[in-house]
Amino acid sequence: MRIGELARRTGVTTRALRYYEEQDLLTAERSGSGQRRYAEDAVDRIRLIRQLYAAGLSSKAIAELTPCVIDGKATPELLQRLAAERDHLDRRITDLVDARNRLDSVIGGASSNMHTGAPCPRGAEA
Repeated sequence: MRIGELARRTGVTTRALRYYEEQDLLTAERSGSGQRRYAEDAVDRIRLIRQLYAAGLSSKAIAELTPCVIDGKATPELLQRLAAERDHLDRRITDLVDARNRLDSVIGGASSNMHTGAPCPRGAEA
């Protein structure tokens, strides 16, 4: 498929797709006229790349980790790196859950005081 179609199917800009190629995250074959052509599995690869970016991984880390994620083969060093990235994600998830719980507390406190016009209860401020 051509770059425009891949962009439409994945919700990624063509500029981002070119960047992914520059970072060795994605490969394309070239037609005789130089147009990029992507295999069908590029859609899944883009989804993986976006998930890993959203999880906070750098393009360098993603380039190192995606071969293992795609074909399941890894060195002991790469497995350690994957475990470290997973542990980092676990810490971020814990922090996000804590932040959500704090917001729930503030919302709950403010909602119960909304009718009385009273200020937020002590300790519920953000």
